[in-house]
Amino acid sequence: MIPPVMRLLDCGQADFATELSALLAARHDPAVDPAVEARVRDIVADVRSNGDPALVRWTNDLDRTEFTDAAALRVPDSALAAAREAVGAQVIADLELAADRIRVFHGRQREESWSLTTEDGVRLGHRVVALAAVGVYVPGGTAAYPSSVLMNVVPAQVAGVERIVMVTPASGGRVPDVVLAAASVAGVSELWTIGGAQAIAALAYGTESIARVDKIVGPGNQWVATAKRQVFGAVDIDMIAGPSELCVVATADGGATPAQLAADLLSQAEHDTRAMVSFISPDAALIEDVRAQVMAQVERLPRREIAKASVVDYGLLVQAPDVATALSVADRIAPEHLELVIPEADAAAETIRNAGAIFCGPHTPEAVGDYIAGTNHVLPTNGTARFSSALGVYDFLKKINVIRFTEAGLAALGPATVRLAELEGLEAHAASVRRRLSEQEP
Repeated sequence: MIPPVMRLLDCGQADFATELSALLAARHDPAVDPAVEARVRDIVADVRSNGDPALVRWTNDLDRTEFTDAAALRVPDSALAAAREAVGAQVIADLELAADRIRVFHGRQREESWSLTTEDGVRLGHRVVALAAVGVYVPGGTAAYPSSVLMNVVPAQVAGVERIVMVTPASGGRVPDVVLAAASVAGVSELWTIGGAQAIAALAYGTESIARVDKIVGPGNQWVATAKRQVFGAVDIDMIAGPSELCVVATADGGATPAQLAADLLSQAEHDTRAMVSFISPDAALIEDVRAQVMAQVERLPRREIAKASVVDYGLLVQAPDVATALSVADRIAPEHLELVIPEADAAAETIRNAGAIFCGPHTPEAVGDYIAGTNHVLPTNGTARFSSALGVYDFLKKINVIRFTEAGLAALGPATVRLAELEGLEAHAASVRRRLSEQEP
């Protein structure tokens, strides 16, 4: 009998669908704390109205810093160069390898402008234009995430964004050298030691020192997420990221050991106490072995308390009658990350509709996607893989429609335009076309 450490569901049980729905509903972010919502609104309004002084004041209050003015918040190029020296040649080589692979993959996502001429002589076009300025938020605190720098900055560069502004909190006045080194490798335009809601407000509305951007990307805590919700509309945002998710579909003949599969699950459980890890298999013995390995390995992790809370509260084991059903359940979960450790994994991946990223085969742990594969690790969470995609070059582009009618084209299509405008009761629309048609007559 499997102890109640990771919840076990059987696809054959009568209430399976209800139980799964309840667990999936629980993974969604809770309602925004009204106190957080109100405080963020105050911070955003203050920075929007008062600019640099408010930005400095909130930064000092919340990040325990002692900056004297906004100019001191900007990281000089000399600090980036010093950070490269501090981390050493091997770290720089690894960061450059990852950046190069991200650049190659995302280079295939470029979109081209196009135009066509219809039989009426009307020319229609679609111009693809990069955003002018993008803000990249990189979380700070006790952890350092150089991979987040690369994953957000490099696609913007590939898209052709001219100004990339990175912000990251400097708790106690210092940003980790490895984050500064990653910013140097990625080639950000500006780097500011600001975080939280005040950073989002500065990017969205601008201050005397920081010009506003067109879009803000990058993950953050509830203060950052709430601020991104509040400024959306003044700027675009990428997504509101939830806790990490990993779903593994595996069989005994899939080529990976229970220890390897358990390690994969824990690689996401260690992110957050609310991370959701799922293991689905038709093999009951494999499920038991993986569960035992999870509980054994979690005790050896430096972040074991976080990982434990994740697997106890949100961990899921699913006994499926066959692989096809297992894949169907995974598709319903719509996970951020999906590992297929089964025979014919590549073919199975083609049947999946809902996942942020799919990792195929026994030698493709999710962790390679976080760092070195070249694909983007900024992925939809909370089931939003049903309708959204990984961060990519397309997120930093906009499309502009271009239309040119000739006199003959308007003569051919104008009457229908007039009729449709009149059908909607928009007489001025109809008149703007009718006048041209009448003036074309002898």
